[in-house]
Amino acid sequence: MATTASIALSGMNAAQVALNASAHNIANQSTAGFRRQEVVREAQPQGGVVASTAPASAEGSALERDVVSQLQAKNAFLANLAVFKATDQMAGSLLKVKA
Repeated sequence: MATTASIALSGMNAAQVALNASAHNIANQSTAGFRRQEVVREAQPQGGVVASTAPASAEGSALERDVVSQLQAKNAFLANLAVFKATDQMAGSLLKVKA
């Protein structure tokens, strides 16, 4: 079983993949023949997630979807960062030795 910190880190990495894909899509939306990148997330059996990109099935842009994806990725990253920080603080509290 994975630790809470490693699960949160995998969520942060997945959010970064989603942010990169949506930024790529927005930057290239006016390119002729452009095919958007879509994020594929896969849950890991030990906990956590792995994200990758795949080309969309059809050409064209979806600006609304990409802007919403950026907001979702930002919030997912911040939520996982909060979990990561809380886990680190809890571990630090448990490991403090009184002199």
